[in-house]
Amino acid sequence: MNKHHEPTGPADEQQITLRGPSELADALPYMMGFHPNDSIVLVALHGSRGRFGGRLRLGIPRSPREWSPVAEQLAECLIEGSERRGSRPDGIVVFLCQDPAEGETSRLVMERLRPLAQRLRTACGTFEVPVYEALCISGGRFWSYCCPDARCCPPEGNALALPGTSVMAAAAAYAGIQVRGSLREMEGRLAPWTTPAVADQEKALDAAGAALLPRILDGAGREQVATETLALAGRMMKRIAETPRTGGWAESDVADDRLIAHDEAAALILGLQDRETRDRAAEWMEGPDADPALRLWRAMARRCVGPYSEHAAAPLTLAGWVAWSAGDETGARVALGLALSVDPEYVFARLLHQACNEGLDPETLRSCLRTAGGAAADSGTRRSGARKHRPRPQQARPATGKKGMPGSGTRPGAPAPGNRSRARRRSGDRGTRSGR
Repeated sequence: MNKHHEPTGPADEQQITLRGPSELADALPYMMGFHPNDSIVLVALHGSRGRFGGRLRLGIPRSPREWSPVAEQLAECLIEGSERRGSRPDGIVVFLCQDPAEGETSRLVMERLRPLAQRLRTACGTFEVPVYEALCISGGRFWSYCCPDARCCPPEGNALALPGTSVMAAAAAYAGIQVRGSLREMEGRLAPWTTPAVADQEKALDAAGAALLPRILDGAGREQVATETLALAGRMMKRIAETPRTGGWAESDVADDRLIAHDEAAALILGLQDRETRDRAAEWMEGPDADPALRLWRAMARRCVGPYSEHAAAPLTLAGWVAWSAGDETGARVALGLALSVDPEYVFARLLHQACNEGLDPETLRSCLRTAGGAAADSGTRRSGARKHRPRPQQARPATGKKGMPGSGTRPGAPAPGNRSRARRRSGDRGTRSGR
């Protein structure tokens, strides 16, 4: 039976019927909140009408040797994660999104990825869940790997609808849903610098490491470094908050970078490698604190250059936490996914990523942080920065299953294929990384 005409719709009260691969392809960025370039996306379907359920995204592995194990893991994550959240999928839709490389056509991309599509279909079939549709989206065109009818799915592919003209675009505009560019652009806001200033920032990190490491290893010095780190962060947040944003996000990020000196960034990045300090910094999460905190953590992630790239796990996780706490689940998943890509064993990022993907309410953790802050205020303890100094809250741990869940791509925190040996080598992290 040709599943192209199986209607599908989102899980909320506003039902939208999508018919055929064309409308499915056009709907993808609205389902994700961005254009998922260079990605495998799996979407679960439930019931006879194919209601959209959990969804899962992972970057396409470069080596075809990784395709089979990745396909098996993704199928397992989506299906078992859906079961934990309520019901087993009745079907799955697969999207493979990758633009052509230099000298390559979109059709060649489609043919190159055909074995990956087949492995995903086989992996889902192993769990007795059929793949109703598998689409390749490349260079503004799409192909179906499932439809043999050349009349609707010609060999040269079909053009995607013009932006804003599809059924899903109209429904999204009515609902106030926006597509925030591509995944590449969103990740670019958090990526390490590639400008000539990299050399100066790396020197500042080297100098800060030499100065801070002996103090962090000393018990009394560690608490003093934590106090100094949080005070510094408070001053930098105040500076950012007092500087209005102008232009688009790119101009805003550049403006934020100009507000922060190399030595300030280096001291804050290294100070955040202490788990207790990082957890106390997570208290900046809502109200007037949220926006400057998010801007600060993004800026710190961009300053983790050269051999300090793994230090970005802390500011990326904080950026993900603030974004999630503020209701931006898409931005949270991107930041937390990057944190796990630089350090697959970073526990705080793993827990937050899993909780976000499980659809849990961040209010539980926010309440914990508020309670801890209130207790500190009652005791008269003060933070030396712009806010009150609060004892480290107990880290709220969402319920975990044995596998990952829709949206995570892999088991939370599990090294991605090809990264396992690198993760094992991290057991001897730099001394400034005193906790996760």
